[in-house]
Amino acid sequence: MAKRILIVDDEPLIVKGLKYSLEQDGYETDSAADGEEAVEKFFSGEYGLVLLDVMLPKLNGIDVCQRIREKSNAPIIMLTAKGEDMDKILGLEYGADDYMTKPFNILEVKARIKTIFRRTAMSVRDTNSKIIRVRDMTINVNSRSVTIGQKEVNLTAKEFDLLHLFASNRGTVFSREQLLETIWKYDYLGDLRTVDVHIRRLREKIEKNPAQPEFIFTKWGVGYYFTDKA
Repeated sequence: MAKRILIVDDEPLIVKGLKYSLEQDGYETDSAADGEEAVEKFFSGEYGLVLLDVMLPKLNGIDVCQRIREKSNAPIIMLTAKGEDMDKILGLEYGADDYMTKPFNILEVKARIKTIFRRTAMSVRDTNSKIIRVRDMTINVNSRSVTIGQKEVNLTAKEFDLLHLFASNRGTVFSREQLLETIWKYDYLGDLRTVDVHIRRLREKIEKNPAQPEFIFTKWGVGYYFTDKA
């Protein structure tokens, strides 16, 4: 995946600071100052990651995120000046992989971006279990794609990582804290509901009836686990 980052924010100083810091680390960057420009640039270019502000002119960040998710699994980190939990969860509901609240530490931004690109590179180099099959589900680790029957399932980066972890460790119960540590791979500052949101979204995409799951189960008071038992 290209290490080219699209920065979407209507505050010129923030864009300037992010571009300078990321380019110092060797990333290519591009920017958009409103939601419509962001959508146009994303679909006319090739980006490995999007830094997306929530409050944007013309088209807000949530709508931009939805439009990107309709056709792409590129990682999206939402940037928000709001501190309310509901705003953060709302961003994740519509397909964002992560969020950061302004004002943010540029070192933390770079650490999170580095983690995402490292995880992507590791999945491409993985020579073990390139294909995981669970009943009629096929998980292709190298292409990071999932099909159920003949239908491809469109997962975000975090959703795919969760499914890969579960399917590779069937029967193992993971607590929310373990999932945050394993999947996010840094000192995550959000609350544990982030995991619940991602699990619910994943269930909606791979389960015939999310209310009666066949793959991802809840161990009440502990966490989540995956089974391939019919």
